[in-house]
Amino acid sequence: MGLDTAVSKPHEALAALLSEDMGAVNALIEDRMASEHAPRIPEVTAHLVGAGGKRLRPMLTLAAARLCGYTGPYHVHLAATVEFIHTATLLHDDVVDESAQRRGRPTANLLWDNKSSVLVGDYLFSRSFQLMTETGNLDVLRILSNASATIAEGEVLQLTAATDLRTDEAIYLQVVRGKTAALFSAATEVGGVIAGADAAHIQALFDYGDALGIAFQIADDLLDYQGDSAQTGKNVGDDFRERKLTLPVIKAVAQATAEERDFWVRTIEKGRQEDADLDHALALMDKYGTLSATRQDALAWAEKAKASIGQLPDHDIRDLLIGIADYVVSRLN
Repeated sequence: MGLDTAVSKPHEALAALLSEDMGAVNALIEDRMASEHAPRIPEVTAHLVGAGGKRLRPMLTLAAARLCGYTGPYHVHLAATVEFIHTATLLHDDVVDESAQRRGRPTANLLWDNKSSVLVGDYLFSRSFQLMTETGNLDVLRILSNASATIAEGEVLQLTAATDLRTDEAIYLQVVRGKTAALFSAATEVGGVIAGADAAHIQALFDYGDALGIAFQIADDLLDYQGDSAQTGKNVGDDFRERKLTLPVIKAVAQATAEERDFWVRTIEKGRQEDADLDHALALMDKYGTLSATRQDALAWAEKAKASIGQLPDHDIRDLLIGIADYVVSRLN
């Protein structure tokens, strides 16, 4: 999602520190995405898994477990679980959004078909639950199964909220907590749980993942309007063209005159868009300073993430996680 920037060192340093664990996660993913009877499954999964994503979510699970002193094997299972859930949601999202590109490559639904994407996504969800149970930890099962339900709920909420001008910042936050932050917070929380960390540290890990996920998604939504398409893998204004009511637009709608509101009703609610509409939308966002305000929101959530993880004991990994909170919003500079 466009995380290749000059401030990539915390992510790279964390990847280097956890390279052995990540190697085990990658091997487990490759093993479990195999299918004896349906070769389409590893074909589709390998296309997406091999597309060069940063594996940030599974890395957060490994980091949280190591930060809490875990020495057992199951953080690898949990990290692979998190990556399978994430990959499944991407496969489903691309079908729902009718996307043609993901991470700068054609989507699975474009290369194969919607049926393959949906069914392989279902398979990966099922695989994730198999992996969870192997830990024998009911708390882990509860956290990750709740996250899976919350993700699905967030996506369904977005279906109606995205084109409804009554969607305010509170509903937007609910959508973001569902579709993005739920997996970040579950990823960090289960790392602490499997390590047997105390309740205060587990809560701090959850709060870190929650705030990091929100900062990440707000940054992503902002970059849709002012990002470099070569870095983000998306065209500027895709969310507008897809009639997605994200934070920069929500802030503009909240301050709109009657005439401006009519413009938003036509383009977002009714989907009747003309060639010059994106430029006009950007002009309205500029008029009310909503891109700048959205950037400040992303930075504020990154600060919340840093404050949360700062409650854990001094550790190299803790410092890198603080750096990653800066890293996910560094794309906005």
